[in-house]
Amino acid sequence: MKKLFNYSIVLFVLVIVLLLIIPLPAGLVDVAIILNISLSMMILVITMIIKEPLEFSVFPSILLITTLYRLGINVSTTRNILSNGGSSGAVIKAFGDFILQGNVVVGLVIYLIIVLMQFLVITKGAERVAEVAARFNLDAMPGKQMAIDADLSSGLIDEQQAKMRREKIQREADFYGSMDGATKIVKGDSIMSLITTAINLIGGSVIGIVQSGQSIGEVLTTYSIATVGDGLVGQIPSLLISTATGMIVTRAVSQGSLNDDVSGQFLAQPYAIMIAGIATAVIAMVPGMPKFSMAVVSVGLVVGGYYLTKRIKEAPEETRLAMQMGMAAGPGGAEAGGAGEEAAPEPMSEEEYFKDVNNVYNLLAVEPIEMEFGYSLIPLADESVGGRMISRIVIFRRQYAQDMGLVIPSIKLRDSSALSTNEYCIRIKGEEVARGEILIDYFLALEPENPERVIDGIETVEPAYGIPSRWIRPEDRERAELYGYTVIDPLSVIVTHLSEVIRQHAFELLTRQEVVHLVENAKKTAPELIEEAFPNLVSYGMFQRILTSLLKEGVPIKDLETIIETMIDTIQETGLPVKDLDGVSERIRTALKRTITRMYCEDGSMKVITLDGELERTMAASISKGEGGYYMALSPDIIQSLIRQLAEQLRKFNGFTQNPVVLTSQVMRLHFYRLVEPFYPKVRVLSFNEIASNIQIQSVGSLRLEGPESRQG
Repeated sequence: MKKLFNYSIVLFVLVIVLLLIIPLPAGLVDVAIILNISLSMMILVITMIIKEPLEFSVFPSILLITTLYRLGINVSTTRNILSNGGSSGAVIKAFGDFILQGNVVVGLVIYLIIVLMQFLVITKGAERVAEVAARFNLDAMPGKQMAIDADLSSGLIDEQQAKMRREKIQREADFYGSMDGATKIVKGDSIMSLITTAINLIGGSVIGIVQSGQSIGEVLTTYSIATVGDGLVGQIPSLLISTATGMIVTRAVSQGSLNDDVSGQFLAQPYAIMIAGIATAVIAMVPGMPKFSMAVVSVGLVVGGYYLTKRIKEAPEETRLAMQMGMAAGPGGAEAGGAGEEAAPEPMSEEEYFKDVNNVYNLLAVEPIEMEFGYSLIPLADESVGGRMISRIVIFRRQYAQDMGLVIPSIKLRDSSALSTNEYCIRIKGEEVARGEILIDYFLALEPENPERVIDGIETVEPAYGIPSRWIRPEDRERAELYGYTVIDPLSVIVTHLSEVIRQHAFELLTRQEVVHLVENAKKTAPELIEEAFPNLVSYGMFQRILTSLLKEGVPIKDLETIIETMIDTIQETGLPVKDLDGVSERIRTALKRTITRMYCEDGSMKVITLDGELERTMAASISKGEGGYYMALSPDIIQSLIRQLAEQLRKFNGFTQNPVVLTSQVMRLHFYRLVEPFYPKVRVLSFNEIASNIQIQSVGSLRLEGPESRQG
């Protein structure tokens, strides 16, 4: 029985095919017609309840099956009408009698109006919408794929989420492509209905007059009832399915069910409702108008609009107060990814609040990460009005912890009157490190190297990576993607900028307390190792400095056991003093070479900038020892030459997705990094010992020691 149920749709389609061949008695035809009407109503309701078209992705196939089912019923009813003297069941007769009301001409006119309305208005419109939606979805696929890749590379989503979004894009393209063809089926069904009606009326009249010898009046009365009834029982389900088709292809920008969207968006415009009521009252003054009916409608609209106005005025006040309690500067404050919400305290004046000296101490606290918003950007972070910033930050925190081994602390979100309405500011430990400006009603289009055409928009620079961009209107988004632009929504721009700032300053966020947490977490799996290292061999403060040096150069600290083991072995084997943290860090980097290689390797090769042998010898000879340790004492001319050459070589990485890498010997790596870091903090300096042996190194340029002759040239 279960196997039979699994193939129920296949059996249903086979039964439909048999309807085209096997005659059905009138009773079974009635059941088939009722089932057809019920199924069509159910499909229409589903298209209005779903939130997005992909929730009903089988609709194109259902459309084909239901159309075939209606055609099978039409064949059976036509056979019965022509062979049984105009009789084909109670349902068809009931529909015919109800519509005709004893007048054949009126009945046929009403039937033709229904058919033409479906064919010229609903079906034709749905066909056009489906055609345009299919074309734009297919054309926008490359841009959407690039946006997913950008979110993945910036850590906003993980690989699984990226895979799901790519599958969704593919399903959308397949769905709208199928809908483009499926609407042709609806159009053909309408044409076939007209043909079937003509066959029933003409064929029935010929059979009644020639074969049965009835009068023309009797024939028209008998067969017109059957024809109109048969046409209606086929046309009503067809009309429902056509409406469902138009409904599902016009739900592209909906965010909820049709009921939620329509009621929410209509009720959000109370002044429009009131104006409509006033306009109705004005029209009622026209002579001959039903003044009572129009007055009732007019008063209802005005009163309803006034009530909604009062309700909307109260709602923003509550929202504003909630925002002030949750995000405004002061004792409160919303934290992204912090603890759960607590009951709001009773409001008190600022003077009363700071009478308690303990509350004054709260002002001394410095937040690790803080983000301030201008007024117009608050809805992006306010979850009560659909803001998704906090959830996006939580996703980034999880991804960063998985990649780098550091848990980002809670991020304080505040509104600020010191910023302009579209500005935001990012602070690390109370000090501003980045600032940006967002146009919340626009999209940011990142300019490709050679765009096919320039899109109209407001010129700007993408805040995270400094890419030339344009703020474009939402309606220009698909056109921009066709021109090769990568289009990003405002929330993604802010989150990407925040994530990039956190990556650059992650080493500043690694506090002593966080180091203790990391060590205690590692103690769960390697207790003996932790007991050997802490606190007898190395202190938490020294270990913090080692981890900070790794994070500053973008090296993950996730493999904490390997880091601690290497630290212990280095100190015990080489006899390095605990204070020689540079030597310990270099040995740890070598132990993590597979991790480091993976970060900068593409398809088994790594593109690097190398140092000339003569340059390395000169640099090695310039190393001196001072009170703070070893340092490189190069002449200003050589430093200036190196920075200039490095700037030229870095341009070669513009066409690569890999980050710039400079390859040196192990002895010179740290000294060269300290030399170039103030000028190019994103450049990674690696040594040969930090690259896995199975990787092919590809040199794209070299830094040389320029002598007086070359400098003059």
